[in-house]
Amino acid sequence: MRLAAAELVESREILPGQWLQAYHAPDLANGSRAGQFVHVRTGDLSGLVLRRPFSLNTTDASTGTVTIHFRVIGRGTEWFTRLRPGDEIDLLGPLGRPFEVDQRSRHLLLIAGGLGMAGVRMLADEAIRAGRQVTLLFGAASSREVYPSNLLPDEVEYVVATDDGSLGHHGFVTDLVPDYEGWADQAFACGPSGMLKALAKQAEGRRQRLGVAKLGRKRGAGKTAPLGSPAARRKAFLQVSMEQNMGCAVGACLGCVVMSVTGAPQRVCREGPVFAAEELAWDGAWA
Repeated sequence: MRLAAAELVESREILPGQWLQAYHAPDLANGSRAGQFVHVRTGDLSGLVLRRPFSLNTTDASTGTVTIHFRVIGRGTEWFTRLRPGDEIDLLGPLGRPFEVDQRSRHLLLIAGGLGMAGVRMLADEAIRAGRQVTLLFGAASSREVYPSNLLPDEVEYVVATDDGSLGHHGFVTDLVPDYEGWADQAFACGPSGMLKALAKQAEGRRQRLGVAKLGRKRGAGKTAPLGSPAARRKAFLQVSMEQNMGCAVGACLGCVVMSVTGAPQRVCREGPVFAAEELAWDGAWA
């Protein structure tokens, strides 16, 4: 984790109310992994005292640039849209735990809903560089909110679902998953909690439906990796990146807690934002 000064290189509105910004931040462009995030300080504006968490959308070590993708939802995010090339902000990161890809996985299924694209976008780059095949399923309310295909690597198979049927599959992005679950070695998702919950339910029955073994069964048979460990997450079919409001983003305030299947609270900023879907109690509550 580092505190880095970042200079804005480019800022553009790629969808209505959604922005993509590139910053020159060599310290963060080197060593960050897909699934991690940064905590960004806004300008000195009255009432905007908390940093904002943004997924690391992409990184480029050769140019020292990182990008963030965000939606304008209030005064803080609106402030970022008024920045101009050459303006500086400070970024704290990389924070959180990344996606864990098993070295034997060749086919990766990425699933994103709306702004959840920012949570999985970097993983597409990492997978392509490693020679893996990638299919990305994306869900949006309508064609106006569909992530532009020209912002993805050419090697990615991109499949779209819209709630109103204005582009691609008419329905939810979760409707598309059964067509790919036999092809995929692992799946990685980010989006609304309802979408992630539905994907977790689908993943529960996948092994029985397809008659497949868990990754890692032959190597180290009989050994069980601790729940939540990188090894356990690499063996899971589905990993999810959770979207939660955050205060401190370093694990102190407990403002971003979700519940695990063991009953232990998990801080999204520290134990996450990436979890194996089977780690979380999707129907759990504090009561």
